[in-house]
Parts: sequence; C-alpha cells; structure tokens
Amino acid sequence: QVPLVESGGGLVQAGGSLRLSCAPLGRIFSINDMGWYRQAPGKQRELVAVITSGGVPNYADSVKGRFTISRDTAKNTVYLQMNSLKPEDTAVYYCYCDAAPGKIDPVRGYWGKGTLVTVSS
Repeated sequence: QVPLVESGGGLVQAGGSLRLSCAPLGRIFSINDMGWYRQAPGKQRELVAVITSGGVPNYADSVKGRFTISRDTAKNTVYLQMNSLKPEDTAVYYCYCDAAPGKIDPVRGYWGKGTLVTVSS
C-alpha cells in the first residue's frame, strides 16, 4: 500500500488561489506519473492534471492557463497551484500516483482520500 497524504484544500472566493500538495507516507521504491483528479457533486471523477517522472505536464482543457502542476522528485511530492479559481472548480481533489512500494512490487495506481476545494462566487 502507498498511503497518499494531501493538504491545501479549503474555501476561497472566485478569482483566488490555492495550492494543493500530496506526498506518500513512508518510503517508496519508485514513482512514475503523479497527478490530480477531481469529483464534483453528482459528477464523475475527472482528470485535472498529471505530470510524468520526467516532469512533463498534461492538463484538462478546463484548467489550462490557470492551474500548474509540479513535483519535487527528491521529496516524492506533487503540487497543484490553482489560480483564478471559479465556482465550477469546486470539488473534492484526489491525488494519484503510479508507484511500486518496494523493489519487487509491481507498479500500480494509488489514490489519496481527497481534499475539498470550495470556490464561492
């Protein structure tokens, strides 16, 4: 298991900013892609942004130009800087990573428990 610890969610007014962070609890042998998904009430979970182990980012069209994903490889931490937030960004944001906990473990996907982001109009 790879428990992921997220932080940084909260309540913000439209136009404001928040920064999310996520890191695995404990030592991990290897981590490939890391990213963020979100799920708004009554909607399916959707990709927000993902970043490869080489630092190449990819974004959902709805957040391009407003959100920036980054990672600190040494700390196994992924960040999501969210600017110009809109009420429609309100959702639970989930951290995700492809990781192998130990040297002989297969790479598989792991999820955080989610952090709530609420954007008021």
